[in-house]
Amino acid sequence: MAAPRPPPAGLSGIMVPAPIPDLEALRALTALFKEQRNRETAPRTIFQRVLDILKRSARTVELACRDPSRVEHLASSLQLITECFRCLRNACIECSVNQNSIRNLDTIGIAVDLILLFRELRVEQEALLTAFRCGLQFLGNIASRNEDSQAIVWVHAFPELFLSCLNHPDKKIVAYCSMILFTSLNSERMKELEENLNIAIDVIETHQKQPESEWPFLIITDHFLKSPELVRAMYAKMSNQERVTLLDVLIAKMVGEEPLTKDDTTALLGHAELIASTFVDQCRVVLKLTAGQHDDDEALATIRLLDVLCEMTANTDLLSHLQGYPGLLERAVDLLRLIHVTANDTTDIFNTSACIRAEGDVKNMAEGFRSHLIRLIGNMCYKNKDNQDKVNELDGIPLILDSCSPDDSNPFLTQWVVYAIRNLTEDNSQNQDLIAKMEEQGLADASLLKKMGFEVEKRGDKLVLKATSTPPP
Repeated sequence: MAAPRPPPAGLSGIMVPAPIPDLEALRALTALFKEQRNRETAPRTIFQRVLDILKRSARTVELACRDPSRVEHLASSLQLITECFRCLRNACIECSVNQNSIRNLDTIGIAVDLILLFRELRVEQEALLTAFRCGLQFLGNIASRNEDSQAIVWVHAFPELFLSCLNHPDKKIVAYCSMILFTSLNSERMKELEENLNIAIDVIETHQKQPESEWPFLIITDHFLKSPELVRAMYAKMSNQERVTLLDVLIAKMVGEEPLTKDDTTALLGHAELIASTFVDQCRVVLKLTAGQHDDDEALATIRLLDVLCEMTANTDLLSHLQGYPGLLERAVDLLRLIHVTANDTTDIFNTSACIRAEGDVKNMAEGFRSHLIRLIGNMCYKNKDNQDKVNELDGIPLILDSCSPDDSNPFLTQWVVYAIRNLTEDNSQNQDLIAKMEEQGLADASLLKKMGFEVEKRGDKLVLKATSTPPP
């Protein structure tokens, strides 16, 4: 690439810096590649010239890493590196021909090696960050919709570049690295992540710190959640805060506007095993919150497990699988009983007079745990007589009825109590008789039943529980 003719070193007594060779020509080329027609007609030889400049500049960086005294002379090299990356980045936009030509020159390997060298430099921060960001943008563009390039990027970048960049303090570097990871991942490479879980967990942590960033969220929803094996391995190694983040994304996936595909449902069945077994084993830790440990991350993760189970059992494709999960219904009723005992304390967070949120920050969700527990029991009993009878045998119906009072102003708790009672009594005369007898004995408040949309009618010697003509609010 021909360098522009340098201007005189001095003009009117004012010294001007000598131009950097090739920089202006690179900038002109970068601007040209903004146009699709210029990208499509670019001669292949031009990329070799750009690569030669990149190699020379990279050599300067490599020497500076070995000899810190050379760092002060890196400014021009960093400018050239930045412009080379910009030029190559633009050349790859929606142009597979250029992607292939640039890849076949081994540019990807050189770019990754250079980016990894940037970690060792101690130079002016902004110039280094700009070169760093442009290098990652180039890798993202050359891999975009190009499986051959994705494979080469993965070979060179995994795992070191991802481990370095996902933890970088610069948000743009983290975002560009996430873009590369999202673009490069496929089902086969997911297996490699299972052997290097730190990268997967770093993505979760990145989403936790930068929830507004699109790429980490897409990596989790479009890749991680399709692999129950990876999620199970990750869950075992993550902190409880990271688990909450993962469970939040899982809920977002289930309740999102996009309908679940057959593959999504198959993966969710695998996740259901993990969620249900973990809840059965650990759900009692939520009682720590009654001791004033409101920041206990383990308890908060358990609260989120319950939220996931509620959404899973609201899905008809997942419901039957979880309705028969060993110990889940028994554990839910048992925990409701324990919470019922502690809730007699008016200061307890599970008290029914607490303000219960259906949505919100997970740290506010402790107050909704009781209502969601009743929701889960109601879901488990939907058109399932075995589970309806099981709740009766466990004395769960009085617990559910006693969870709200006639003057209770909590709409979410009342809503799920009504729902659970309706599911418990649907086509189940035994449970209907039980509630009718409770009303006669004063154990079930008639006004509360009416509020729920039920009333007890005496037919001869028999009490009958029936729905009122006026549905509950």
